[in-house]
Amino acid sequence: MTDEFERQHGFPPGTNEVRPANHDDQATARMLAHVSLAPADLVTFYDSIGDVTSADVGNGYFVAPAGDVLLQLKEYGAVEVGADQKARGLVIGSNGGGQSYVAGPGGAVYRTRTASLDKPELDRVADDLRQFLELLEQVLTRFVASDEPGYL
Repeated sequence: MTDEFERQHGFPPGTNEVRPANHDDQATARMLAHVSLAPADLVTFYDSIGDVTSADVGNGYFVAPAGDVLLQLKEYGAVEVGADQKARGLVIGSNGGGQSYVAGPGGAVYRTRTASLDKPELDRVADDLRQFLELLEQVLTRFVASDEPGYL
């Protein structure tokens, strides 16, 4: 993806990587496991993956490190999710355009419609983390093939 980026866009590429989890990331994943809102697949993900950064695809796509997820929870609390807004979820990343991704306690992943997390309007984008990551992979594959960022 980055081989022809500078020639096509006129500036060097930013960070675009899937960073493997290091020892600190894995320790944080174990802490996240004790948060009742954290779906098991999210904890498993963070035990292997530190974070995902695709800064040059559209506005960017980011799956935050587990430490950022815990910090967001500590500073701002959980996000209301679900049709009745009684369930609570964790902010796990963003699309770089002001919208956040939220993992619900049942594993579904939502995207906010606006940048605000106070009383967010959410759209369900995936039934679970695996499906969300597959959709992200499709967006990245499309970008590599056509330079079109797609939308997730």
